[in-house]
Amino acid sequence: MSALVRMILVTFISGLASMLAWADPAGTEEDPLRVMLIPADGGTSDGTLSDFQPLFDGLTHITGLHFDIRTGQSYAAVVEGLCSGVTDIAWLGPVSFETAHQKGCAELLAVEVSNGASTYYAGLFSRRDSGIESLEDFPGHSLALGSIHSASSFAYPMAMLIEAGIDPLEELSDIRITGSHSNSLMALDSGHVDTAGASFVSFERALNSGAIEAANIRIVAKSAPIPNPPLAMHPSLADERKAQLRDALARIHMVDGINPAMIRGYGGKRVDSYDTDMTSSEFIEMLSGLKEIDDAFRGEVLSKSSGN
Repeated sequence: MSALVRMILVTFISGLASMLAWADPAGTEEDPLRVMLIPADGGTSDGTLSDFQPLFDGLTHITGLHFDIRTGQSYAAVVEGLCSGVTDIAWLGPVSFETAHQKGCAELLAVEVSNGASTYYAGLFSRRDSGIESLEDFPGHSLALGSIHSASSFAYPMAMLIEAGIDPLEELSDIRITGSHSNSLMALDSGHVDTAGASFVSFERALNSGAIEAANIRIVAKSAPIPNPPLAMHPSLADERKAQLRDALARIHMVDGINPAMIRGYGGKRVDSYDTDMTSSEFIEMLSGLKEIDDAFRGEVLSKSSGN
């Protein structure tokens, strides 16, 4: 049997297994829609659940549907949850959504909107006592990043360095993959690394919670706009269910009985509304500047990383 035939058979069997494992839930208390969330900040299950529980309570108020909400152990675990058929709805990072979509496991449901925008930003940060004031100062220094599947704590910071003419694999003294935005920022604050990459949402949250000290950290660079982490659906959900969810999210900010404080997004912050008109292809097009940050690059980073 040729390698090509084996690959086709493996792909077919994997897809068939996923289809057999997946069943469209009724959305009742006994058979709720299964939701899985990426660990947004510090990998804490309770924190991420508390961020999003009000939003799903609002959806229950509008639709009568019930949801079983859980936090995945990692970005990759949430993608696997969709692709293995044990998750119906997921909150993902932009890059992990692209991964799941390419595998045929994810369809865009909605993207949060704040102040008229459905985007956020990543940053590269340094310790003020390191002497690092620009991207050109990064060579020879250590860098802390979050999950390799994260847009704002890995892909965009790496792309920013590459765009500045820096080869992160060759010119940085050390790369540490800490698993989360907050871990990277705390490693920077405590002096374990010279620089870090994280989202500005996580940076502000860490400052506000007292996890890091503003006096210790310098903002070195800000990324191009990143599409907000999306809500996605398993493509095999019934069309009526997809339409029901989209309709509810599109008007949740206008429904009587929904407190505006319930409409939450990334980092638990209040958002104005949810955009349900953006298509999966439109969303992925916004990530076109990350083509160099592929699986091969991630593997090289992991092989060179010193870990936590």
